[in-house]
Amino acid sequence: MTEEIKHRSANPDMGFERQDMGPGTVYAFLIGLAVAGVLIAVFLWGAYHSLDAYARRHQPKQSPIAPPAPADTRTVSPGEVTSIFPQPRLETNERLEINDFRLREEQALNTYGWVDQQAGIARIPIERAMQLIAQRGLPTTPKAGVAPTSTVGVVAEAAQRADTSNAPKGKAKQ
Repeated sequence: MTEEIKHRSANPDMGFERQDMGPGTVYAFLIGLAVAGVLIAVFLWGAYHSLDAYARRHQPKQSPIAPPAPADTRTVSPGEVTSIFPQPRLETNERLEINDFRLREEQALNTYGWVDQQAGIARIPIERAMQLIAQRGLPTTPKAGVAPTSTVGVVAEAAQRADTSNAPKGKAKQ
């Protein structure tokens, strides 16, 4: 500690800046920043309204044979959305629509029902499917190089055994 004191007192010309920025300078900067923010907001508001007025003035004219439409064609009532615009449309209420979607998905995962009744394809609850897999196991595939048994091969083999055309008379192939 004494060395530190000696070091400081040994060179009196060396030191630190004793005067920092005053509070007036900081306040002036903050006020300037607020004024700049307000000016930018006013400029953007004016630009938006002038561009909006320009777009309103330059809207295309309605066809004389089309049914009368409102003067502002940029606004659409909810009833017109379903009749005019094709699918897919933007969501109008995301929370309700996702809740309905999730409810339908949960019902499909947890209930019995037909996927395609004419083809005989049904769905079962996922819990029941897991129980069946645990009881029966997963289907296996044959080893590489081994041909799976097929009805065509069985029928051809039976037909060959039953063929007596080349056998001596009175004896059938065994």
